[in-house]
Amino acid sequence: MPRASAAFIALLLTAALVAATGPALADRKPPGDQPLPGYTISNPPVAPVVVDGKTTTVHQGVHEHAAYVLEVPKDWNGELVMWAHGYRGLSYTLTPETPGFGLRRTFLEQGYAWAASSYSTNGYDAGSGVRSTRDLAAYASSDLLPRRASRTYVTGVSMGGHVVGRSLEQFPGFYDGALPMCGQLGDVELFDFFVDYNLGAQALAGHDAYPYDAGYQSVDVPVIKERLGLDGTLTPAGEQLRTMTIEHSGGPRPGAEAAFRQWKDFLFTLPSVDDGGTLGFNIGRVATNRDTVYTTNTPVDLDTEIERIDPIDRAGRNSHRLNAPAVISGRPTAPVVSLHNLGDMFVPFSLEQIYAREVARHHRSGLVVQRAIRSAGHCEFSPAEAAAAWGDLVDWVENGDRPAGDDVLDRAAVAAPDYGCAFTDPTAYATGSRRLYAPCP
Repeated sequence: MPRASAAFIALLLTAALVAATGPALADRKPPGDQPLPGYTISNPPVAPVVVDGKTTTVHQGVHEHAAYVLEVPKDWNGELVMWAHGYRGLSYTLTPETPGFGLRRTFLEQGYAWAASSYSTNGYDAGSGVRSTRDLAAYASSDLLPRRASRTYVTGVSMGGHVVGRSLEQFPGFYDGALPMCGQLGDVELFDFFVDYNLGAQALAGHDAYPYDAGYQSVDVPVIKERLGLDGTLTPAGEQLRTMTIEHSGGPRPGAEAAFRQWKDFLFTLPSVDDGGTLGFNIGRVATNRDTVYTTNTPVDLDTEIERIDPIDRAGRNSHRLNAPAVISGRPTAPVVSLHNLGDMFVPFSLEQIYAREVARHHRSGLVVQRAIRSAGHCEFSPAEAAAAWGDLVDWVENGDRPAGDDVLDRAAVAAPDYGCAFTDPTAYATGSRRLYAPCP
């Protein structure tokens, strides 16, 4: 074969590999202290803080292609807390973050070191988060901390909660306790929920717009919203969309109708056109509604009228390997205290229910405590709520005292007017979306 032709074919093969896997996997892997090809690092200096008159020590760098931050108080208690961040979007810039909700200072004041990884990739790649978080924890213990950590906790928000849930199953015995907050504990079923909303709205509006194209947001969504009355008074079909969305996001519960008003427009923005790249950058490939049973079915019989789709990447959806959707089986191996916003419809409350059922199926409910917070935002927690959950988790791990929680599977309990009051911070009532809820008695 002529040399030019061989080179041309090699070029085509490289282009095909980039299209199929993204730049991070198409090129030769660089040393671990550098990001994967196509990625850059943004890890600006994190200023240390003063705890009890003593300044903390901050370490920053790159390990296994991910940026990291580690902070150690002067009076370190020998234990480590890992922080797992949420979804970073489709950027190729890797950035770690400090723990939120006042937990950074809480950890340090209690003597804990904490560490956070950017993960080695972005997009929705929970598997990358699981690997990077564990790699950093091991590296911190062996190379950065004064001695090996005697206990290691894992905490995180949103997609970071997905990282937490799979981490406990991927590395049994490595973590001693877990605190997922607003956590995506339902793995692929989150993306099914997005399909339910968008295809349900299309069916109810009598407007077919699947497969999605570049004009979905600008051309199709306005038609759907007008036919359903989503920008004003709901039509009967619009009311059915609201009822269906409430049901599929956790069932009847306090503040649900107000939460729907807050999230109804945002949920239309989540579908995107597949760009042919990695699964993590096109996570919608794993979504399906093939076997979904819709409630309610009046005035439109949604079970009959809705378009049914199969997962584009069936193997990715069903794999138990540590891939982008990183299936959680419901087998926690350490105590878990989980916080979730009751009206969240981006990472809906129903994911707590999915996790609770899966955990019960594996006879591990004794390891999981779940708490509902009366707010409709995503990851809308007060410092007091986060600190209380953290303190109860530590007491459980250290002393065996399983803390109280909410029953997320009792339909009547969830629908009760005071559901979520037990662990909602009363001093935060007037902030954010909490004003959508009646004050707790």
